[in-house]
Parts: sequence; C-alpha cells; structure tokens
Amino acid sequence: MTRRVEAYVAVICVMALASIAGVIALSPPNVREHLPSAACFAALGVLAHMLAHRLPRGASGSIAFLPFLAIVLVTPSWAALLAVGGAMASVELFNGKQPIKSVFNVAQVTLAVATCVIVYQLLGGEPLRDRHDVTLMATISFSIGFLLFVLVNTFAVSGVIGVSEGRPLLQIWRSNTRRSLVYDLLSLPFVFVFAVIYLEYGIGGAAILALQMLGVRQLYKTNWQLAKTNQDLLQLMVAAIEARDPYTSGHSRRVAQYSRMIARAIGLPSRQVDRIEIAALLHDVGKIHENFAPILRKPSRLTPEEAAIMQTHPLKSAELVEHVTEFRDLVEIVRHHHENWDGSGYPSGLCGQEIPLGARVIIFADTVDAMTSDRPYRAALGETQVRAELRRMRGIQFDPQICDTLLSSPLFHDIFRTQPRGHSTATEFEASPVPYLAAAPPTRAVG
Repeated sequence: MTRRVEAYVAVICVMALASIAGVIALSPPNVREHLPSAACFAALGVLAHMLAHRLPRGASGSIAFLPFLAIVLVTPSWAALLAVGGAMASVELFNGKQPIKSVFNVAQVTLAVATCVIVYQLLGGEPLRDRHDVTLMATISFSIGFLLFVLVNTFAVSGVIGVSEGRPLLQIWRSNTRRSLVYDLLSLPFVFVFAVIYLEYGIGGAAILALQMLGVRQLYKTNWQLAKTNQDLLQLMVAAIEARDPYTSGHSRRVAQYSRMIARAIGLPSRQVDRIEIAALLHDVGKIHENFAPILRKPSRLTPEEAAIMQTHPLKSAELVEHVTEFRDLVEIVRHHHENWDGSGYPSGLCGQEIPLGARVIIFADTVDAMTSDRPYRAALGETQVRAELRRMRGIQFDPQICDTLLSSPLFHDIFRTQPRGHSTATEFEASPVPYLAAAPPTRAVG
C-alpha cells in the first residue's frame, strides 16, 4: 500500500469518527432498549456480506445495506453505528483481509450509515415503532439520508481504488456504479419493508424475508457471473484471433475502448454504448479466415489486389457475428464499419445517415487507433496531429456532427491517456479490455 492510500484511509477514518460523535450528540436517551433489534439486523447484514460478489477494480457488492439501513429506521442513534460497525468488523475478521483494507471497509460503511442517521434525525425522522409511523415526513427524511448513504459509500470505495491505481475517481465510480445506481435507489422501499416486518413479526419474520431476498440475490449473482464469463470468453476469442499477428495484438480491444469513449462523448444512452462497444470488439473477427493471414503479416503497403481482399473482411465479420442470436442487432454495425460519410467507403458505398450510427462511431475509433499506433513506415501520431487529421476528414470519412462533438469533448483526451499502444499493419486500427456488462447492487467494499 502506498502512502497516498494510507493517507486516504486515515481521512476516511477521521471523517467516520467525526460522524460518530455527531450521531452520539443527536441520539435520544432511551437507546439501550433498541440494542437487541440492532443486533438482529446486524446479524442479517453479516449473512448478506458473506454472499457478496466481486465488482471491477477490486470492489465487491452485497445487499447488506438493506438490514443495515433498517437499523437506522428502528433506532437512528449510536446503537445503529455500534451494530453496523460490529457487523463489518466481524466480516473483515472472517475474510482475513489486509488490516488497512479492513479498517477502511469498517470506517467507510460506518461513515455512510452515520451520514444517513444524522440526516434522518436533522430532518425530523423518528424511530419506527410500527407501520403507522411510516409517515410522509419519515419517508422523505429517510429517502434523503438513503441517497447520501449510497453516494458516500460508492464514492469512498471508488476513491480508494482510484488513489491505489492512479485513476480518476469519477471514472472508477462510473465503472462500478453507473449501471447499479438506479437499482440502488429502487431498493429504498425494501428497507422500510425490512423494518416494518421486524416490528410486526419480530426477528423470525425479518429472517424469512432476508432469506427470500438472498435467494433472489444469489440468482442475480449467478446471472451476472454468466454474463461476465461470456464477456471474458469473447475477449479470449478476440485475443486468440489477434495473436496470429503481433502487429494486430490488442487492436479490437482498444477500438472497443475508444468506441465506448466516443459513444459516451456524443451522449448516447448506456445501453447503446454497451452494444457499440461489443460491436467494436467484434468488428474484425472475420480476419480469422486464412486468406487474410499473409496480408496481415505483410510489413509494407498492400497491392490493389491485396487491398481488395482486405475490403471483404467486414462482410466476413458480419457473417460470423450473425451466427450468434445475442449479437443479431450488431450485424449491420459490423458490416458497415468501413463506410465513409461521403459514400467512398466499403463494402456497400453507403453515405451519410444511411450508415448505422454504431458504424459511424467505430470508424472514428478504428482510425484513431491506426494513427496512434506505430507503423513500419511511421511513428504513432500525437493528440494534436490526430485532431488535425480528424478535422481534415470531417464530412469525407467522418460524420461531421460526431466529429465536432468528439473534438470538443474532454473525453477525447482520455484516448491519449490509455495504456501504451502497440504496432499495427497498414490495414489495422487497434485497444484495452472492455468492462463487464452487468449491474450490481451495493453495499460496496474493497476486496
């Protein structure tokens, strides 16, 4: 662990201690009678944490936040922090993680829960005694506290991962949270359900509800793992194809990464960004055909005959992609990723809006990778040179609207902050691993 990580963890610990002091100052005098309730929910939280699953960048996700926050509704006091802190400490001891990771996980979850307690109390929230106490005021107060809990938890974890990896906090946060944030917020009613079921039926009722939710959670986890496995297999297949030629190594993965950046820069919705990213990963799979092998290994410029053969690769790629039912919507994107805006491209000579939007995005990524990769006849170009070339080909090779939006976006600079680029042949344009394509609910922790 670096000193920067240690300093970050120390800051989180100080913030957690300060928030604990604030909760103690606001706690009512009759807190002790709520300790058994808090302990019951804490035990359910421990069980949920034991069934957590891995997220990208070393984080993990679980539904422990449901019983943890139910404690806040039953006893918005230091008893909630004692229960949550004790539960998290038990989980960390059981998992045997590095001390600094354990300290961080306990501190950041305690800080998030304390923030929720403080907000709930300051906005007039009272401990729930039965279902009739779930008033509009209590709902609004807790909803605001819940939102802050999610933000504190996710940003704290993203922050420590960002500091550890030297990556921007927002980039890590989006990777781990952007798909799951809606699910996080939609889970708010279940916190109230947990609390009310416990108050009406005791620990038995809460335990039955917890087991049902954990069953659903495990089903979700299995589906997520299958999606992740499929994505890994896709990456493996593309890597195996590119391994035939050292000059093309990493090309499709870099183009997928750049395509994602460009699609986000022009404001496409998350689902469409994901599909374009997959299409970009698959855009050159047709080059697995043996007739392309000698051309791909050729270090010099191509003859007209060789260029004609290479121009068939989008068709070969589309034919392969069409065999996978899940990728049927990507076929046209893959087929037309070499069409030019003015109609001078191939294989169909489409122009303007006739070209699928995903293909118009991928041609940017493909070309950018070509320019930023070393070639046998020239060194990789820098950001200024790439920017000038994109402007020069605006309205000829590239969609002018996408070009203008991309060049004015701060995300354009991210392309030049990625991992070192490899070599490329005259026919290649290349990029790094694609994030998983599934959402995962909180609570977040560092693995």
